[in-house]
Formats: sequence, C-alpha cells, structure tokens
Amino acid sequence: MSVLEGIFWGATGIVVYAYLGYPLLILLRGMVWRRPVRKEPITPSVSLIICCHNEEQGIEAKLQNVLALDYPADRLQVVVASDGSTDATEEIVSRYVGPQLELLRLPRSGKAAALNAAVAKATGEILVFSDANSQYREDAIRNIVRSFADPAVGGVAGNQVYRKSYDSGSAAAGEQSYWSFDRWMKILQSRSGNTISATGAIYAIRGSLFMPVPEGVTDDFVTSTRVIAQRRRLVFDPEAICYEPVAGAARAEFNRKTRVITRGLRGVIEMRELLNPFRHGFYALQLLSHKVLRRLVVIPLLVLAVVSPLLWNHGLIYQIATVGQGLVYSLAAIGVVLVRTGQRVPKAMSVPLFFCMVNTAVLVAVWNILRGRRITVWNPHRGTEAGDPPNSSGHSASLPLQETNLAR
Repeated sequence: MSVLEGIFWGATGIVVYAYLGYPLLILLRGMVWRRPVRKEPITPSVSLIICCHNEEQGIEAKLQNVLALDYPADRLQVVVASDGSTDATEEIVSRYVGPQLELLRLPRSGKAAALNAAVAKATGEILVFSDANSQYREDAIRNIVRSFADPAVGGVAGNQVYRKSYDSGSAAAGEQSYWSFDRWMKILQSRSGNTISATGAIYAIRGSLFMPVPEGVTDDFVTSTRVIAQRRRLVFDPEAICYEPVAGAARAEFNRKTRVITRGLRGVIEMRELLNPFRHGFYALQLLSHKVLRRLVVIPLLVLAVVSPLLWNHGLIYQIATVGQGLVYSLAAIGVVLVRTGQRVPKAMSVPLFFCMVNTAVLVAVWNILRGRRITVWNPHRGTEAGDPPNSSGHSASLPLQETNLAR
C-alpha cells in the first residue's frame, strides 16, 4: 500500500466512523444496556427562563404560548431577560408583567450575562430554558419535569420539532434531515445513559445544579453538560415538545451555523474534563465522537477530496470515491448558484447544500477558535430567500452575532 492509499483509507475510516460507526455503536449499546428513567406526574416549582434581544415580532406570541401552558400557574414563574432591546420588545413584555411573569431590563452585554441575571431571579426548583421564538406544546412543561422524579436525573433535554407547513428556505430539507437523525441519536443515548447535550429551545435542569455561564460558549451545551460533570444524568424526553421554524435564507443560515459551531467548540474546550474516560466512562467517547470528530470531519473530507483523484489509476474504489464526491459537491455548487440567483433549491440539492454549508462553517469556526475570536452578542436577523414566507412568529431562523476578538 502506498502512502497516498494509506492517507485515503485513514481519512475514510474517520469519516465512516463519524457518520456510520458511531451511530451503530450507540444503537448496539442502547439494545444491550438499558438505564430506565423513573417518570411520575409531578409538579415541582418551575422557573421558565427566556432571554431576548429585539424580538418585537414574535415575543407576544411566545408569552401567550407560555401563559397558556397546561401547568399550575402558582407553580410556574416566567422570567424574561431583555438584553438591551432597542425595539418594542420590553414594552410588549411589560403588558404581561404580573405575579407570574417578571421582566428584567438589562444593558446590552450578551446572552450569557442575561441568562445569569435571569437565573439569579429564579425561585423554581426546576429551571426550564427556552428560546424567544419557540412555541411549546401545551403539555411540554408537565412532560419535561416528570423525569425529575428520578433522583439520578439532573437535567432533561426536550424535543425540538421543526414546523413542516412549508419549505422556509434552501437549507430547510437538510436542516430537517439533520435534526431527525439527531433526535434518533438522543433517544438511543438517553436509553443507555446520557444524551450528549440539550438544545436551547427547550431543556431543564435542577436549580441547585446551575452554574454561571461563561461568555463565548454555547450556553445550552455548557449548562446541560455541567449536569453530567456533577454526576447526574442528562436524559431526553421526546414528549417534551417545542416547535421551531426551520432554516431560513442560506447565506444568513451560514452565519448562524458559524456562530453556533464556534461557540460549540469553545464550549467543548470549556467542558474538556468530560472527555476523560476514566471519570466519565462511555460519555467521554460519546462527546469525543459527536462534538469533536463529527464536527471536524471536514478535515478528512478535504483530504479525501485532494487524494482521491490522485489515486484514480489505482483501482475502481478510488474512481467511485472521486465521482461520488464530485457529484455531491457539484449538486451543492448548483444549489449555491440557485440561491444567489434567487431561485428555490430542489430538495435533491438541499441536503448536499446543507452538508457543504455546515462543513464550510466548521472551517470558519475553527479559524475563529485559532485566532481567539469570541462571539458573545447576538442580533436577531429578519429575512428570507426569494419566495420564502416568514415563519409563524415573523422570524427567520438565522441569528448572526456581533463578534469580538478576545484572544488569550
């Protein structure tokens, strides 16, 4: 075997493990090893935390959704933290202020600071965190707290479901496919131990386990995984459902992905203690595989893109690899052209486009990490591609952030 062939098969092995081997490992473990969760219809005191900045288009719908939830009003506190909103957000929220709902008017300082301030005002035994544009199913709070009847459980990840009433952008099909896969993985991970982390749209932790969130990280990742660091379980409840719009305009979605992955990689660095298998066992392998290898798989993919054509004359397998990669990247490139010319992207191209967009965003995110760029302050972005209708709350799903260069 030549050096180039060795590089090819090494890179192929990493890609195959990240996309196929690891999911199969999780499936097999879930079949063999079960750790059931005790669920009971309990109603502990709950503080629902919502952080927002300039959300005037959707905040009223969010508050109406929250106040209509099927949970005892005297057991549910709602804390809305406005991170320096300059539109009508605070005026709208102020109309709902009362015994159950509190508004924090904060100076512009970023989501981490807003979350920390909101939690400081929370009185509930259980903290539930929500995005400002997510809509909870009526029984979402009841379902997400029932697992806390099990004393081993410290946190519960809810089920983020994308609305399917329309195709809201060129990345929508790819986004939905990714989250369908991710939901399946969370179920399997939780069945045998811990799910990797929670999504910020809907998750809950015991108030006693909360620790202040540092700047520049994905707050939902750090907050939820700290539950595991404190030797409690983080489980997934598919019946704790919230609805979110799918990806919007591809160019804005790329910015959002870059922000999420940059903060996510910094979050892994912050929580690197969880990568110790001697302390955290199988979860350390899950975290390495899911949040490190799968995110950085773009590197072996680039290696394959360079090496495969050079091995064209070495056999059929290398020819198939070269043609297959060329097909995927060509479909993605056509999708980019369609986006730039304002045309709708066919579903056959949406998944390759989303795949390439995410992996390109990873490269930018890695560069951000290497040069010490931290993303701390977010600005809701309104906008869709040509022909795309707004989602039910008037938002696009993309949230580019202001960036600060704080190398250290």
